[in-house]
Amino acid sequence: MKRSLMTATALCALALGVAACATYGRSEAQAATAAPVQTAAQTPAAPQYPITAEGAAAFIADAETRMTALGEEAARIAWTRATNITFDTMWLESRINAEVTETQVALAGQAAAFNDVEVPADVRRKLNLLRLGIVLPAPARPGAASELSDITTRLDSTYSVGKFEYQGRQITLDEANILIAESRDPAETKALYEGWRTVSPVMAADYARMVEIANEGSRELGFADTGAMWRAGYDMDPDAFAAETDRLWEQVKPFYENLHCYVRGRLNAKYGDAVQPDHGPIRADLLGNMWSQQWGNIYDVVAPTTGGESSYDLTNLLTSQNYDAMRMVRTGEGFYTSLGLAPLPQTFWERSMITRPRDREVVCHASAWNLDNVDDIRIKMCTQVNGDDFYTVHHELGHNYYQRAYNKQPLLFRNGANDGFHEAIGDFVGLSALTPTYLNQIGLLQTTPGAEEDIPFLLKMALDKIAFLPFGLMVDRWRWDVFSGETSPAEYNDAWSADMLKYQGLVPPGPRPADAFDPGAKYHIPGNTPYTRYFLAHIYQFQFQRAACKQAGWTGPLHRCSIYGNKEVGERFNAMLEMGQSRPWPEAMEAFTGERGNDASAVADYFAPLNTWLTTQNRGKDCGWDA
Repeated sequence: MKRSLMTATALCALALGVAACATYGRSEAQAATAAPVQTAAQTPAAPQYPITAEGAAAFIADAETRMTALGEEAARIAWTRATNITFDTMWLESRINAEVTETQVALAGQAAAFNDVEVPADVRRKLNLLRLGIVLPAPARPGAASELSDITTRLDSTYSVGKFEYQGRQITLDEANILIAESRDPAETKALYEGWRTVSPVMAADYARMVEIANEGSRELGFADTGAMWRAGYDMDPDAFAAETDRLWEQVKPFYENLHCYVRGRLNAKYGDAVQPDHGPIRADLLGNMWSQQWGNIYDVVAPTTGGESSYDLTNLLTSQNYDAMRMVRTGEGFYTSLGLAPLPQTFWERSMITRPRDREVVCHASAWNLDNVDDIRIKMCTQVNGDDFYTVHHELGHNYYQRAYNKQPLLFRNGANDGFHEAIGDFVGLSALTPTYLNQIGLLQTTPGAEEDIPFLLKMALDKIAFLPFGLMVDRWRWDVFSGETSPAEYNDAWSADMLKYQGLVPPGPRPADAFDPGAKYHIPGNTPYTRYFLAHIYQFQFQRAACKQAGWTGPLHRCSIYGNKEVGERFNAMLEMGQSRPWPEAMEAFTGERGNDASAVADYFAPLNTWLTTQNRGKDCGWDA
C-alpha cells in the first residue's frame, strides 16, 4: 500500500526524508541481479562544535548543508539503480548507501551530545529528528556501514529479481499477481502462493545478520533495539505509541471480524468445506492477493446476492474511453490542480518512469520521488490501465504534491508530519477518486448511480481498506518482536504464521517447509520499509475525508463525497502540507481537520451502511476464529 520505500533505507531517512521514495504497495518490485559491493567510501570527519546552544545551532546548519549535497547524489544513484538494475548500478548504490549510513550515524551521534543543552524549540526538534531519522542504523565501528549496505542491497535485489517455476516456465511476481487475482482454482492459487515464497528462504540468514547490525547501531543511539527506535518517531513515547496503535485496532477490529465472517461464508459457498470451512480462519491464497492484504480481486465471489449490483467497472470504463498510462497520470494531476494546487513541473513528465521499459530490468513497485528535495519530483510505476493503477496514480501524486508543498521548510523539516501522513495524503485523495461522483465529474461515468449501489461500492472499498488493517498492523508487530529478540531467527516463519492467524484470521494453504521465510516474500521486509505507517494512513485518510467533506458543506453519505474542484478545501489542505515535519503531527492534523488525535470513528462513519448490512448477512453464523 503506499509507503516510503527504497533500496537505500538510510537514503530515505537522511538524505531526502521518508517521502523521498514513498511508494504504494499495490504492485511489487521486479528487477535484475548483481553482486554486492565489498568496500565503501569513507565519510570525512565532521567538525566538532562546543556543547552549547550556539554550538548546536552551528552543528545543525552544517548537518543540513552536508545532507543536502549527499542526499541529492544518493537519490540520483538510487533512481538510476531502480530504473536500470545492473551490476554497476547496484555497485554504485551500495557504495553511496554505505557513505550515507556512515554520515547518518555520525550526525545522530553528534546530535545526542546536545541532549542536555537548552536550545530553541526548532533546533531541539531538528536534533531529535537526526537521532530518529535512521531506518537501519549501523554502529560506528569500521566496516559496519559497508556490511549493512551490502546486505540491504542484496536483500532488495534478491526480492526484485525473484522468479519461480510455474507450469513448466519461470514467471515473475508481476505475472503471478495477475494469475492469483484471476484464478478461482484452489489448486492453482495454492501453487502460486507457495511458488512465490520459494524466492525468500535464501534471504533468512542475511536478514538475521542485518537485524544484529541494526540493533547494535540502535543501542549506540540510546534505544533498546531498532523497533523501539522506529516507534519513537511519532512525537510520543515508544510504548505509548504501541498502545495507541492497539487502541485504534480495537476500534476497527469488530468491523474487520464482521467482514471476515461474511467473506468466509461466501468462500465456503463457492469452494465447499474441503477447501474453505464455514468456521475458523480463511485460507490465505483464496483472497485474490499474494499477501492477502487486500481482497478486492475476489469481489465476483463475494458480491451481494441481494442489496443491489454495481452498474460499472472502473477498468472497463478506462479501457472503453481509450485511457493509456499517460492519460491516467494527467487525470491524477487534474485532481490536485482542481483544488488550486500548481501543475506538476515539466521535468516530472520528462524524467518519470510511467510505464515499464522493454529494454532493461527495473523495480516496478510504484513509488514517488523528490530527487533534489526541491522540485525534481517524479513517479516510478509500471502503470497498467486498470482501476487499481488509477487509484495508485492519485496516491503517488499525493506524495509528490506533499514533497513540493514543504520544500520551503529547512531540510530536516522536509518530510511528512509523520510517515503515516505521507501515505494518507494520496489515500485521502483516492477516496474521492474512486467515488462515482468523481468519475461522473471527469466524464468517465455518464450518470451517477443511486443509493441502490451503495452496498456494492462500500463492499468493494472494504475489501481493500478494511481487509488491509490487520495486515498493516501485523508486519511491524512481527518485526518489533524480531528486533527485540522475542522472536529468534529459528522462529521467524512460525511467528509470521502465528501473527497472520492472530490479526488477520488467515492460514497458509498448506504446511510450510522447514526453511520457509515467508516474511521475505513481502517487499517491505527485505526492503526494510517500516509498515505501521500504512495502518495509520488507513485511519488518517478517513479523518481527512470526514473533515474535508464537512468543510465543503457536503451533506450526503460520506462515501459519496468528492472534493474535486473545491479550492477552499484545497487551500486548507495545502496549508497542512506546507508544514511538513516542522511541528508535532497533532498540530498538522489540527490544521486541516480541527482534531488533534487519532480517531478511527471516521472509518465507522464512512462504512456504517455496510457494517449494518454485514451484520444482517452474518446473523446466525459462528464468526471469529481461534488464534
